Amino acid sequence: MKVISLILKIFSKALYSTWIYYAPERILFDAGEGISTSLTHKIYAIKYVFLTHGHVDHIAGLWGIVNARNNSMGDREKPIVVYYPKNNRAIEEWLRYIKRANSDLRYDLECVPVIPGEQIFVRQAGGFTRYVVPFRVKHTAQNNSVGYHVIEKRKRLRKEFRDLPQHEIARLSRERGSETLSEMYEKKILTVSGDTVGVEPHEVEETELLLHECTFLKSSDRRMENHASLEEVLNIATKAKVKNLILYHISSRYSGRIERYLKKYKTLMEENNIDVKYVDPDKIFSL
Repeated sequence: MKVISLILKIFSKALYSTWIYYAPERILFDAGEGISTSLTHKIYAIKYVFLTHGHVDHIAGLWGIVNARNNSMGDREKPIVVYYPKNNRAIEEWLRYIKRANSDLRYDLECVPVIPGEQIFVRQAGGFTRYVVPFRVKHTAQNNSVGYHVIEKRKRLRKEFRDLPQHEIARLSRERGSETLSEMYEKKILTVSGDTVGVEPHEVEETELLLHECTFLKSSDRRMENHASLEEVLNIATKAKVKNLILYHISSRYSGRIERYLKKYKTLMEENNIDVKYVDPDKIFSL
């Protein structure tokens, strides 16, 4: 998997617990139970928590993080900001409970509702900028759900100069200045789908790394339209020209048989140059 500057730790077992830790920006996507036990001292590094929706297997571990940070011997000064889809009642109730149960917090716990399309800046240093953008996904009618993009601002040659020889580009740069030859653009470096029947291909087009839920490896095992199947996710990646794909939120019914299901789509993956990895529901995944 040819992805630069991505350091991920993931645990995801559908129905039980899901969390994704993105180390470069100290971001936690979802906070399923057991995360504090699994990450131990790394929970002190977390700056931002982005919740995708309010189901228990995605939020139950947040209280453990808040409590451990407050009572252990680690750094108790660093604030935590929790972002969540606006008007998600389950999350709002859980956050209110956590604050009531931890009324003596030694650090700031900020809870911020977000809407699709909003930009949440996580790093701005010199000309380097990264931010997170939520996007709407379809999961359940009773529960506002979102996925998240991590976006980086980058610089590239303007289209009219890209096919020129290097010596010609160097000459123009000396004569006109390098800034006149380049343009800024936004690049999705990481996309987390959250629980969904499947993201729209245009939403994740050419993201560097797509983490997509894949609860069902066999489409006929699905009974309700609220989670994705392997065939659907691979079709999304193909249409969106995604080259790096990680499947997560896989049902434990497929434990020990995941490779067998992936082999059925080997030709599709090879023809579209899609590098597929998966989060085994019984193991912590690291990248």
